[in-house]
Amino acid sequence: MEVRINKYLSSAGYCSRREADRLLEQGRVTIDGIPAQMGSKVTDGQTVFVDGKSIIEEDEKILLAFYKPTGIVCTTTANQGDNNIVDYIGYPKRIYPVGRLDKDSEGLILMTNNGEMMDKILRSANGHEKEYIVTVNKEIDDSFIKAMSGGIYLAELDRTTKPCKVTALGKKTFRIILTQGLNRQIRRMCSTQGREVVQLKRIRIMNILLGDLKPGEYRNVTEAEYQQLKEQLYDSAK
Repeated sequence: MEVRINKYLSSAGYCSRREADRLLEQGRVTIDGIPAQMGSKVTDGQTVFVDGKSIIEEDEKILLAFYKPTGIVCTTTANQGDNNIVDYIGYPKRIYPVGRLDKDSEGLILMTNNGEMMDKILRSANGHEKEYIVTVNKEIDDSFIKAMSGGIYLAELDRTTKPCKVTALGKKTFRIILTQGLNRQIRRMCSTQGREVVQLKRIRIMNILLGDLKPGEYRNVTEAEYQQLKEQLYDSAK
């Protein structure tokens, strides 16, 4: 059976298809010793290497809920030193983050070796919810809540944010539920309203909750959570 090289790397738990495409562009992938190209296919019995290391499909599907502390970078590259999220966790098998939280933000991020699931979660067009608690440096009012929830044009990205759910929790704190993931989206949105983010914490991704985890802690996603997540991904794909 033939399978496209980016899907092979994703199914093997090495990386997402998007990351696989980057590796291919950089010439870091070989099939039977020959540099792989975009669209190359792998057949049974062939050997695949990335940076000289053999890639074999991992049977165990891992999905962790991790409380990323501030200061940790969501990358799998080693040039971040101690700030690398993978090195920080020190998990005994290869895993990588599903999406990102910027260095100054904290809270829930999923870690997995399941590239197929990762790709499905990252497709923002499916409208998967992510929930955050945000504190800003100035008091918020009804006009702030209305502007944030109605959609804001971000000049730096030349994009208008999708309407979202925003609820005031205090004088300077609010809850926001997004269904898209633009670069530093919440910080940029707040900036247009004259506020600077003091603390940003993600507390939910779809049905997975941060719960009682402390910064730096992780837990295995329960079987019930995993099955519910799969059902939501299946429904959105339809």
